[in-house]
Amino acid sequence: MAALPNLEEWLVDSNAAFNISLVSPTPSGLQLISTFNPSFTYPIFGEDEKIFGYKDLKINLRYRANDMRPHVQTSYSNKFTPIGETEPMDVTRMLKEDAQVPDIAFGKAADFETNSQKLGDDWTPPGELHSSFEGSDGTYEIWKGTLADPAIKQLNKRIQLLIPLFIEGGSYIGQAPDPDVSDAEMPDADRWTLFLLYRRQPSSVDPDKSSYVFVGYSTIYRFFYFRPPPTPPASPNHDWELPQGDLDLTQLPCRTRLSQFLILPPFQGNGHGARLYKSIFEYYHKHAQTHEFTIENPNEAFDELRDACDLKFLRTVPEFAALKLNPSVTVGKRGLIPPLIKSSEELEAIRVKTKIAPRQFARVLEMHIMSQLPDSVRPRIDPDEKVPSKSAADRHLERLWQLLVKQRLYRHNRDILAQIELSERIDKLGETLLGVELEYARLLAAHGSSSVSANKAKRRLDDDAESTSSKRTRMDDE
Repeated sequence: MAALPNLEEWLVDSNAAFNISLVSPTPSGLQLISTFNPSFTYPIFGEDEKIFGYKDLKINLRYRANDMRPHVQTSYSNKFTPIGETEPMDVTRMLKEDAQVPDIAFGKAADFETNSQKLGDDWTPPGELHSSFEGSDGTYEIWKGTLADPAIKQLNKRIQLLIPLFIEGGSYIGQAPDPDVSDAEMPDADRWTLFLLYRRQPSSVDPDKSSYVFVGYSTIYRFFYFRPPPTPPASPNHDWELPQGDLDLTQLPCRTRLSQFLILPPFQGNGHGARLYKSIFEYYHKHAQTHEFTIENPNEAFDELRDACDLKFLRTVPEFAALKLNPSVTVGKRGLIPPLIKSSEELEAIRVKTKIAPRQFARVLEMHIMSQLPDSVRPRIDPDEKVPSKSAADRHLERLWQLLVKQRLYRHNRDILAQIELSERIDKLGETLLGVELEYARLLAAHGSSSVSANKAKRRLDDDAESTSSKRTRMDDE
C-alpha cells in the first residue's frame, strides 16, 4: 500500500506566490517598471492565506502601467494529483469569481503584449485633469471623473482588486449589489467620483510625447445632507405643484465621504498620498454643495496622513490658529467642567466653516492645543529627554489639556464606560489618555511641531505609513 502524501508539502503562501507588476510598452517589448507583493490575499484564498495543490506556484498579475489593463499568468513545477475529494484549489476560478478579475486578463500573453505595443503614446487618463505637481522623477497629475463615464468605470473595474489586496477589510465599489442588475443600470454612478494619480514623463519613443504611469487613486461618494430650514417654509397656495422632471443631484447639499485611498507600494514614502489627499480635501472644501467631509473606516496609516494634513490646513484658518486653553479656568473636584478653551463658543462655527467631521475636528484641536503646552509638561515620545522643571502654572495647563481629551473620550465611549466600576472607569480613561498623548507627540514631532527629534519621529511615521494594518488601539476609533 502506497504511503499517503504529506499534504503540507503542497501548501503555498498566497501572499508570496502572488506577484503584481507594472509594465510599460517600448519598441523592444514590455519594460518592467516595478514589482511587488500584496499585503493581504485572504479575501481570495481564505483566512490562512494558503493555496493547496501546487509546488513553486507563481501567480503573476501584470498591469499595463497607463490604462491598467491586467493580464494573469500562473506557473508551477508540480500539481497535486486528486485523491478522493482532496484536489488542488482552482486558482483561475477563484481569481475570476472571488477576486472578480476581468475575463480579458486571462487571454494569451502574446495578445496582451501586442495590444500594449499598439496603444502608443497618445493615451491620456480618463476624466479631466484636476491638478498637477512636480516630483523628483517627473510631473504628477491628478485626473477626476465619475463612474457615469464609461472610461472611468472600465478603469475602476480593473483596479478594484488592488483594494482588498492592500487595505485590510477593503471592498469593491461601483458595482451593482444585485447580480441581476447590470452596471449600466446603477442609479448612483454619478455619485461616485474617482481621483486618479498618475506620473507623467517623456516617452521613451518620442521625447515630445508623454507616457503615463498609474500611481494611486481615491474614491469619493456623495450622500444627501439634510439641513432643516431655520424657520418653517411658507405654506404653498393651492396652485403649487411638484417640479417637473428629475432633480439635479449635483446641486443638492451633500455629505462627502472618502471611501477608498491607495498609493501603490513602489510610490509610497514620497509624500504622494499627502498631496492627493490635500488636493481632494481642498476641492470639496470649496465645493458649495458639500457641508461635511468624512472618511469611511480609516486604518492606522491613513489616520496618520489625515491628521497631519488636517492639522496643517486648520492652522491656516486664523480663527482656529488663535484657539488656546483658558488658564483662568478653575476646575473643582465636583460639578460641571467649565469651557476649557478661550472663545469655545466659536468652535462649532469654525468646524462648520472648515467642513471637518466633529470627532476629527476635536482630535486635531487637541493636537494643536497640546503643541502649545509648556516644554515641562508637553507629552513626548522620548521618555529620557531632559525637560525643564514644572511650575504650578504648567501643571494647571497640563490638567486642563488632559480634561479636554478625557471629555471627548468619555462622551464617545459613555455607553461602554457606564458598564464598569468608577475606579476602573478612571483607570481606563487614564490608560487611553496615555495612548493619545504618545500618538499626538509622535505626529507633532514628525511634522516639526514639537521639540522631539523630528527625524526620529519622521522615520517612525513613514514606516507606519507603509502598512495598512488594523486601526490604532484606542477607545474612540472612527
